[in-house]
Amino acid sequence: MGLKVGDKIPFFSLPDTFGNTFSIEDIIGKKNLVIFFYPKDNSPGCTAEACSFRDHYEDFLEKGAAVIGISADSAKSHAKFSKRNRLPFVLLSDENNKVRKLFKVKNNMFLLPGRETYVIDKEGKVAMVFNSVNASGHMKRALKALLKL
Repeated sequence: MGLKVGDKIPFFSLPDTFGNTFSIEDIIGKKNLVIFFYPKDNSPGCTAEACSFRDHYEDFLEKGAAVIGISADSAKSHAKFSKRNRLPFVLLSDENNKVRKLFKVKNNMFLLPGRETYVIDKEGKVAMVFNSVNASGHMKRALKALLKL
């Protein structure tokens, strides 16, 4: 099982789209957070999921939340994916699946990296977890959970 509601998220640092080091410690205590783990840049489901977060990005900002996407793709791949789809949020490169393992995100039944979304409150505690191989629904559930914070 992955992290559960009420668990504190682990601290981590990963390279972002531009190769800079992003540290979660810079956000905890300041903003609510949405982290979505996805299998692969440019696949149809992952593109749809990322674009749904893009299309509602202003709604997340209005709720005081940062949005972060994480996959095992390289920073270079993320840069292309982000530019192609005009993604306004941070994508992090977890090439060794270090953070995926910290969050205990399991592979799905097809052995692809799992698709899991977390809403985290300002204190760094998990407020919502949604695990579904289906890309639709992740954004809506995350936005709904933010309304309760």
